[in-house]
Amino acid sequence: MNFKSLFFLLILTTTFSCKSEAEKIAEQTSTRNSLIDSTISRFQKKLLAQQIDSVFSQYDFNGSVSVLKNDEVLYQKESGFESFKQKKKLDSSSVFAIASVSKQFTAVLILLQEDLGKLNTEDQVSKYLSDFQNNQLKSITIKELLNHTSGISDFGSGLLSKPGKEFHYSNKGFRLLGEIIEKVSGKSYDENVRELFEKAGMKSSSTASSFKGKNLVSAFTGNGKDFHEVENMPKRLANESISVPAGGILSTVNDLHRWNTALYHGQLLKPGSLKKFADKSADRNHQILGKMDYGFGIMMNVGKPVAYFHTGYVKGAPSLLIYYPESQTSVVILSNIADEVRGKNSIFNPHKEIKQITDAIQNTVIDLRKEMIKTTMPE
Repeated sequence: MNFKSLFFLLILTTTFSCKSEAEKIAEQTSTRNSLIDSTISRFQKKLLAQQIDSVFSQYDFNGSVSVLKNDEVLYQKESGFESFKQKKKLDSSSVFAIASVSKQFTAVLILLQEDLGKLNTEDQVSKYLSDFQNNQLKSITIKELLNHTSGISDFGSGLLSKPGKEFHYSNKGFRLLGEIIEKVSGKSYDENVRELFEKAGMKSSSTASSFKGKNLVSAFTGNGKDFHEVENMPKRLANESISVPAGGILSTVNDLHRWNTALYHGQLLKPGSLKKFADKSADRNHQILGKMDYGFGIMMNVGKPVAYFHTGYVKGAPSLLIYYPESQTSVVILSNIADEVRGKNSIFNPHKEIKQITDAIQNTVIDLRKEMIKTTMPE
């Protein structure tokens, strides 16, 4: 064997030796991380069960709560009835009105049209809707409808503030976004959102105007002993006062998990559009949850943990959907009864407390995982 052959053999041997060592380290790291993750998951499950079960008991909560991390169910519970009259029990296939949680679907549809080059979120609304041709409304942009800074009032035709200056929550603004979607796509809002459901793998979701399925959860006011069914559900959600783009989507616990996964894993929007959706573009002082950042049809925590969420309320149906990107954890809280005499703060107490629980656990497990990795790193 000549010198060149020996040299080549030496390099080859060294390379395979290094690769083998690298593979061993990678395998050890993977095993360590799997052990850490499984330990943390057991810890989360125990905490969630103790604390959220307590919320169910304290408020006699009628509804569904589910926490999913990647594909692992950390917590799921349904308690109470789809209908208090028929005493039909809730389960994971129950279809709820999700109210203003619907707004993020409309925001995504707008951004999809932007991805297709059909519009720009910086465009003036007057480019698409003739009612915006007058001087007072002419400068309002699509972006300002998306983040509720257009100044448009849900009641009357005047502006509450100069466009782009102040946050004023507006269902009307999202109804108008639905009209823009129809105009630029050449298809109805229902057709557009149905295609979006398909992309996200949502098989049990629909709009209030197109629902033809089963397992629809009735909405009630009052309490479990003294209740009144909300009439004309779900058709009433398609009325102009609410509208499907602002609050008329119907969905299930599992479908909303699928939505969170598809949306935040980049399966629906281009990276730049997803960033635009989730970036802060307004401030909101929520009457129940306090100060928060607002993007396009989505709210965000001001501090830790990083969380994207939105509340929803139509008569008799309070809801809350949350996503924690750092741990890829999705939280769904749906209910179908509201004691309106006690006010919205009381109605949303269970949702608020569950969010406080999941926020706190998120912060704990993120710090815990970092510490466990640090302490198990080889010297």
